[in-house]
Amino acid sequence: MAENRIVVIDNDAAWRKNIKAILTRSGYWVIGEAGDGLSALKLIRSRQPDLLIIAAELPGMDGLEVARIVHEDKLAPVIVLAAAQTPGLLEKAKDARVAALLIKPVEEASLLPAIEISLANYQEIIKLEKQIKELQEALETRKLVERAKGILMETLGLSEAEAFRRIQKQSMNKRLSMRQVAEAIILAQSLKT
Repeated sequence: MAENRIVVIDNDAAWRKNIKAILTRSGYWVIGEAGDGLSALKLIRSRQPDLLIIAAELPGMDGLEVARIVHEDKLAPVIVLAAAQTPGLLEKAKDARVAALLIKPVEEASLLPAIEISLANYQEIIKLEKQIKELQEALETRKLVERAKGILMETLGLSEAEAFRRIQKQSMNKRLSMRQVAEAIILAQSLKT
């Protein structure tokens, strides 16, 4: 909970003040407030909060649309607060990939756990996405090195181990990654044909 930065968005200033008091009392930093969707997006992009608490119904751009944009741009997890459970609200919230959906009036006892779970889940998602990206890059590098080894084996008559050692040696001598060396070998081969 320590010092997480939160932006609160609702067109009701009294409600924002109430939520801000709960958050501040609980050790969160409210780093910005807005009353409409477009102002919210500008505020979120400029302040880069750890979490967004937003009303579903806002003038201009509604809260669920803001939540969708925030999710797509991977800016922060979003907790949406709705005045009532309306038909289709849950589906719209799922489509917007909100971290939590709460119905007003929101009690401190339900808001604080939703915040903590949203923050923890979001960090886990970011960590997993980073791991996926690293694994994809490693796989792509391995494919390129295998292709480059094949080229060296075919053109120079080297064994697989010798071709790998040659790529590895070039990588160290030139201070390039094995991927860069492999790409250079593949490029050189493609220029010959």
